[in-house]
Amino acid sequence: MQLEAIEAGILSLIPPIIAIILALITKEVIFSLFLGIASGTIIYSITLNYGIFGFLSLTSELIINRVSANGDMLIFLLILGALLALINKAGGGRAYGEWAFSRIKNPKAAGLFTSILGLILFIDDYFSCLCTGNVMRPVTDKNKMSREKLSYIVDTTAAPVCIIAPISSWAAAVIAIIGNIGGHSGMTIFIYTIPMNLYALLSIFMVFWFCLKPKSDFGPMIRTKIISEEKNAETESSSSKKGRIPDLIIPILVLVIFSGISILNGERDGDLSSSAGSSLVFGGFAALLAAFFLYIPRGLVSIKDFFLAFTNGFKSMIPALIILTFAWSISHVCHELLSIGIFMKDFLGAVNFPLLILPAIFFGLACFLSFSTGTSWGTFGILIPIAIPICSSVSDNMTIICISAILGGGVFGDHSSPISDSTILASEGSQCNHLSHVKTQLPYALLAAIVSFLGYIIAGITLEMGYAKIVLFTLTSSLAVLVCALFIIPKILKNQAE
Repeated sequence: MQLEAIEAGILSLIPPIIAIILALITKEVIFSLFLGIASGTIIYSITLNYGIFGFLSLTSELIINRVSANGDMLIFLLILGALLALINKAGGGRAYGEWAFSRIKNPKAAGLFTSILGLILFIDDYFSCLCTGNVMRPVTDKNKMSREKLSYIVDTTAAPVCIIAPISSWAAAVIAIIGNIGGHSGMTIFIYTIPMNLYALLSIFMVFWFCLKPKSDFGPMIRTKIISEEKNAETESSSSKKGRIPDLIIPILVLVIFSGISILNGERDGDLSSSAGSSLVFGGFAALLAAFFLYIPRGLVSIKDFFLAFTNGFKSMIPALIILTFAWSISHVCHELLSIGIFMKDFLGAVNFPLLILPAIFFGLACFLSFSTGTSWGTFGILIPIAIPICSSVSDNMTIICISAILGGGVFGDHSSPISDSTILASEGSQCNHLSHVKTQLPYALLAAIVSFLGYIIAGITLEMGYAKIVLFTLTSSLAVLVCALFIIPKILKNQAE
C-alpha cells in the first residue's frame, strides 16, 4: 500500500491526545500508544476511502514497516539483554562488591563508590539498578548508610546517566525516535542534546553533592538515618563466585569501543553517525564474543548457561521493544501521514504563541506525562514527534533544546514515579521499601526539576546566541541556582523543625 501524506488539520492532534489521555487514565502506555496509532490510521483511511479493511491493513503494515526500518535497534536491544544476563551470571558485579567491601570505611566513601559503579554501568538502567544495588548493599549496610539513601543513589545513576550516554539502550531508543532532522542524523542530534539535558546533569551533580556532604540531606531522607543499621537477610545469588572485576568491565568496554569505532568509521555513507544502529549491533556482537572467551574457558559460565542467558535476556527486553515499536509507529502516523507539523506551525503562527518558552513548556509536559505514566520512552514517543516539526520552523537550536527538555522531563518521571519500572527496580536492588524510596527521593527529584524548568526559560531567552553560549550561560546559571538551593533549603527546613 502506497502511503502518502495528507493534511489532516486539527484531526492530526487526535492520535497524540488519545495516547496521552489514555496513558494518564489507564497507566498502560503500550495500550494507549496502540489506540493512538489506530485512531491515526482510521483518520487516514476514512480520508482516502480505504474502508475498514484498508484501516486494518494500514495499521498492520505501518507497524511492520517500523520494525523493518529499525531492525538494527531492536537487534541491539536483544543483544544487550543477553549481555547483561551474562555479566550477572559470571559474577563480575559480585567481585566488585567484594573488592569494595574490604576498602570502604565510611558512608562518604560508600556513597562515592556506589555512584561510580552506577556511572560505569551506563548501558542500561535496568541492569544499573539491579547490579549496583545488589553489589553495593552489603558495603553501604556495613558503613551505616540507609537503604533509602542507597536507593536514591542507585536510581539517580541509572536513567539520568543512560540518557546522556551515546552508547546505551536509551540512546538507541531516542536516536530511533528522533530520526533524521534537516540533514542531521539522530545520533548527531542526540549528542547535541547532552549538555542541555539539565535534569539529568543536575541530578547527577546532586548525587555527588549528597555523597560528599551527607549533612546536606533534607526532607524525609534525614529520618532514614535512624534505621540505617537495619539489615535484611541477603538473598543468595546464582552468579559465579569466581568472577572478577574485569569480568564486569571488559565486556562493557568492548561494547563501547567497538561501537564507537564503527560509528566513527561512518560505515556506509561517510556520515559519522548514519549507521548508529548497525554500529551498536556490531559492538554488541563483539562484546558477546569477548564474554564467551572470557567466561567459558574459566568455567564462570557453562555452555548451557551461556545460551540460556540469551533467552532470559531477550525476555527482559520484550516490554521495551513493544513500547519502542509503537512509539515509532505513532511518530510516523503523526508526522508522515497526518502532517501534524504543518498544522501546528500554522496554528502557532496564527495565535502568535510565545515560542521562547517552548523548552520550558515541553519540559513541564514531559515531567507530568512521564510521572503520571511511569515511563520515559513512551513520553519520548508521544512528545518528540510533536516537538520536532514545531521547533524546526524556529531554528536548529530550538529543536535541540526542546528535545533535550523532553528527554530530561521524561527521565524525571522514570526517576521518581512510584509506578516507574526503574524506580521499582532501584528499590528491589537495594532491598528498600518501595514507597519509602519514592517518598525520600521525590523532594530531591523535584528540586532538580524546578531548577531545570527555570534553566529552560533562560535557554529560551538566550536563543539568539550561538549554541555554545546558550549551553554555557544556561548550565552555569542553573548550577548556581541549584547550589544556592542546596545550601539554603537544609537550613530553612532545620530552622522550621526547631
